[in-house]
Amino acid sequence: MEKGNEQEKKHALSMSARSHISIFGVTEVESFDEQTVILSTDCGEMTLEGEGLHIGTLDIARGVVEVDGRVNGLYYSDSVPVRRGFRAKLFG
Repeated sequence: MEKGNEQEKKHALSMSARSHISIFGVTEVESFDEQTVILSTDCGEMTLEGEGLHIGTLDIARGVVEVDGRVNGLYYSDSVPVRRGFRAKLFG
């Protein structure tokens, strides 16, 4: 693996007592509310589910997001939405 690619894949997370989670390697916050936070990470789409969730730190330039609240679930989705071109929308 090239050093440049290795630098891009720095995804990690740390959770304390299901009430605080620090996530590294975040490229985008897709959506969030008090029950769900959806993030794009270096390792795929990540969904956090819980109660009273709120984003305490958001630094996309550094790829860091911290979420507080009760975390009930965390999962990744490997499916990447296929972006279809104009012709595919017309004829597909």
